[in-house]
Amino acid sequence: MSDQKWIPEIMYEEVEDGTSSSIPFVMVPAGEEMPKLLYIFESRETGDLEPGLEGEDVPVFEWDLHQYADMSSLKENLSSPIYDMVRHALGLEPLRSATEKGQKISATIRDKVETVLE
Repeated sequence: MSDQKWIPEIMYEEVEDGTSSSIPFVMVPAGEEMPKLLYIFESRETGDLEPGLEGEDVPVFEWDLHQYADMSSLKENLSSPIYDMVRHALGLEPLRSATEKGQKISATIRDKVETVLE
């Protein structure tokens, strides 16, 4: 392993028709771990232009740094009430109710699959 710190690359799976999945993935090399925190710049055109190297109009971009935390790490290290506060801040339901809804959805899917297989 080199002394350089591994830098994750966010990728999207592309299918044959040229579309890609809306959920990205990170290829984690052997011996490395998925980062608990990702930093991603948001880049947005301001609508302004500035002169480029050859005098051409070049759009001006505004950059804003965002941080994304691994929810599994937060779940392991925060108390349940605080973890649910974080979930609420992100627009998610408390873990208990989300888990109950997920279990109901899974049961419905299992029932439908069993019905089709019979």
